[in-house]
Amino acid sequence: YDEVAALVEWPVPLLGRFDDKYLELPREVVITTLTGHQRYFPIADDAGELLPIFITVANIESTDPAQVRDGNERVIRPRLADAAFFWDNDCRRTLASRQDDLREVVYQRGLGSLFEKTRRVAGLAKWMAASLDHNSEHVVRAATLAKCDLLTGMVGEFPDLQGTMGRYYAASDGEPPAVAAAIGEHYQPRFAGDELPASVDGQILAVADKIDTLAGIFAIDKKPSGNRDPFGLRRAALGIVRILVEGGVDVDLKALLAKAVKAQPKSKTDGAEVAADLYTYITDRLRRYCLDRDPGLAVETFESVMVREPASLVDFDRRLAAVQTFARLEQAGSLAAANKRIANILRKAGEIGDVSIQEKLLQEDAELALFSALVSARKKVAPLLELRCYAEVLNDLADLRDPVDKFFDAVLVMTDDEAIRNNRLALLGELRALFLDVADISRLSIG
Repeated sequence: YDEVAALVEWPVPLLGRFDDKYLELPREVVITTLTGHQRYFPIADDAGELLPIFITVANIESTDPAQVRDGNERVIRPRLADAAFFWDNDCRRTLASRQDDLREVVYQRGLGSLFEKTRRVAGLAKWMAASLDHNSEHVVRAATLAKCDLLTGMVGEFPDLQGTMGRYYAASDGEPPAVAAAIGEHYQPRFAGDELPASVDGQILAVADKIDTLAGIFAIDKKPSGNRDPFGLRRAALGIVRILVEGGVDVDLKALLAKAVKAQPKSKTDGAEVAADLYTYITDRLRRYCLDRDPGLAVETFESVMVREPASLVDFDRRLAAVQTFARLEQAGSLAAANKRIANILRKAGEIGDVSIQEKLLQEDAELALFSALVSARKKVAPLLELRCYAEVLNDLADLRDPVDKFFDAVLVMTDDEAIRNNRLALLGELRALFLDVADISRLSIG
């Protein structure tokens, strides 16, 4: 709409028609032909079905609009005829028959051919499906076929239809609907705000494809620098974040990245280093995603969870939501300050070795009360941690405020007696570890 508006100074809309037979083509082909070649507006009925009519916008109020209309109709006929030719010609071969041809298409220097990429993606998809307890048959089949439509005449003419045409060709070949759907979804999201894959197979394949792209480019040391991003890696990383978080795809991202890096051709750098860089790169996109999603989210709150480097982004999102809820509690400020104080004490004290709390060395009533509260809290939250009920965990730990405050009011931690000092440090270490099971709340700024 904006492009057409910029092309004309005196817009005059005219209604044109084309042959009904072209409606037998895939919907996206007709729309792309009308909009891409001629900047025509396709028309659909109330049910969303395309009609054999279009709107063109002239830049003049003609005295003979019929002639203008006829000229536009004559222009679009051969375009639609070409599209019909591509469709008919492409359907003479199945997608599966094009797999070997992918061997001749270089994906990226140093990363092999498109055939090799599809094999890597299929391996990642199979691993993801297994980790999600999902049958891998359809997603692996989709992975092996997903790039075959790049060799078709239709995609050669309309590159934006890659994936979309793969879905239609797969359906035409008699592939299972789940396979066709995953092929059509695996490029999603294509841009900011785009729809996410709707099927589990599509989600898995989309993540596997994007992860392989990131791992490969990082492995050959072509990662983005400054504003340059010729491979669209920022978009790919954000797509991964959206699919994992919004789709609830609960996979171990670190393990997935390690597997993807290992599958690449020989890397210029250490595989563990590449995987670590990838995790940082993706979580940087995660930070931007979370801050954009929730304008009220403080950076400190995000960092309090991110410092724990959760393997699963679904798990990360649950922790983040829990910390945001905790920060609104009355006890949050006091406990955040206490955790910050404990972190400083432990850091200054240095290593105390593998010291466990000895109840017989607890002398003051306040430290006995804190120890008792810790034991009770640990038993209470342990099953909640297993279930990832982080909000409930922090809500229960909020009850520790009073014993913690009384401890610091009444107890000298850095006493001269080494055994008692180390015992009190161990007590504080246990307290801090209890919160760190969810997040580092010492990073919160609550005033």
